Amino acid sequence: MNPELFKPPPDRSQASKPPKPSRSAARCEQTKTELAQVVVDPKTGKSYSKGKLLGKGGFARCYEMTDLANNRMYAVKVIPQSRVSKPHQREKITNEIELHKTLQHKHVVKFSHHFEDQDNIYIFLELCSRKSLAHIWKARHTLTDPEVRYYLRQIISGLKYLHNKGILHRDLKLGNFFVNENMDLRLGDFGLAAKLETVEQRKKTICGTPNYLAPEVLNRQGHGTESDVWSLGCVMYTLLCGNPPFETLDLKETYKCIKEVRYSLPPSLSPAAQKLIAAILQKNPSERLTLDQILAHEYFSKGFTPDKLPPSACVMVPELNPPSPAKKFFTKMAKSLFGKKKSKGESHCIFCFLQLRSGRILLVSVKVFFISVAEAAMKVLNSCLSAMPTALRNPPCLTKPKPFIWVTKWVDYSNKYGFGYQLSNQNVGVLFNEGTHLSLCDQPSSYYLPSSAAVDEKQWMKLNALVMLFNNGSLQVSLPFLLFK
Repeated sequence: MNPELFKPPPDRSQASKPPKPSRSAARCEQTKTELAQVVVDPKTGKSYSKGKLLGKGGFARCYEMTDLANNRMYAVKVIPQSRVSKPHQREKITNEIELHKTLQHKHVVKFSHHFEDQDNIYIFLELCSRKSLAHIWKARHTLTDPEVRYYLRQIISGLKYLHNKGILHRDLKLGNFFVNENMDLRLGDFGLAAKLETVEQRKKTICGTPNYLAPEVLNRQGHGTESDVWSLGCVMYTLLCGNPPFETLDLKETYKCIKEVRYSLPPSLSPAAQKLIAAILQKNPSERLTLDQILAHEYFSKGFTPDKLPPSACVMVPELNPPSPAKKFFTKMAKSLFGKKKSKGESHCIFCFLQLRSGRILLVSVKVFFISVAEAAMKVLNSCLSAMPTALRNPPCLTKPKPFIWVTKWVDYSNKYGFGYQLSNQNVGVLFNEGTHLSLCDQPSSYYLPSSAAVDEKQWMKLNALVMLFNNGSLQVSLPFLLFK
């Protein structure tokens, strides 16, 4: 007899009771369910569809939302009403909204509108699809000097705008610099921003991100424009070196390093970068460079800054082409030739030298009326082309460009056999551990074999080539699939 039959039945009353959730789990569950898939503005009736989560902070979460009326997309900061239940919390959000409303600059995140319902406050902002410098830094770890100059110029432009309006950001860090689809940078998150006060009226509270705090802020001497400049120096250091200058495992030790301005400059940094960082991270705020002085520093004046960065720079080192001395020379010549305003009737003769393959040189003269540089250049080019022999104007194509091929699928069995892959042209191959490379070219070709005396009918053959490259360097081609007709 089965002994399991004599066991008492389980207490179903206890088993049916679910375990009591912890406070953190309940809070997490509440956060997940508090935002509906479609949010409606109670005043205008407009509906917005919730998209992916872009980020989260201490008080709010940021979602991608789409206006269902026109498909316009926003980055929406969602603040639960429970987080602003106290008057000073509500005042903080109100001040952030009212301050951000007044900002209009190409390097500041655009404020669209806001509304609230019984559950949340919604702040609609410009969507920056490339996320933030923090995401780029996380993927790249370090950036090149031209890239850092590219981003810093835009940060300084936006920061000068804020300071000229008497506004301090007070929380400059990588996560608050957003990058849009065109790789343009925007300053954002004005939750800690404040009006610039005199030295006597400055608030002595410590606010901001620990790794970017200035010594005077930690010493409760107040936050000024110089404190934002200090944070800018920390941002520059982080982008070039891969970590903040004063970062340690212990927060107290970090604060101590900041107060003592104790950090190290890697030898890999360029001399100009080392000088600029040292000039910004000065303990005495009055000795730090101003924003204009930073832009005038040799790091910017003698270094190449690209006009644009490719989107690939978010994940890999971009290929940048600094202007060559020859380009500068010809640009200078063009200005000297075409820079002065000429009357429509005034003309000059420009000579164009054209060297042929035979070595003979053609001299083409063009009478140019100084209407515009573009028109003058077009006349010169057309004259050169008309004097050029036909064979040179239409050179034969040497090689047909080959399509780009990439790996679409792969499987890694290198612990036993080897590595298998499939290419975009449907070819498959295996790299065996002993060094043999086997490839199957899945591009059938048809070959016609002419008839002979022994064979009455014509023969056709279809094949797939099996190519094997052995580790001794020998190559073997097999034709396993033969079909005769």
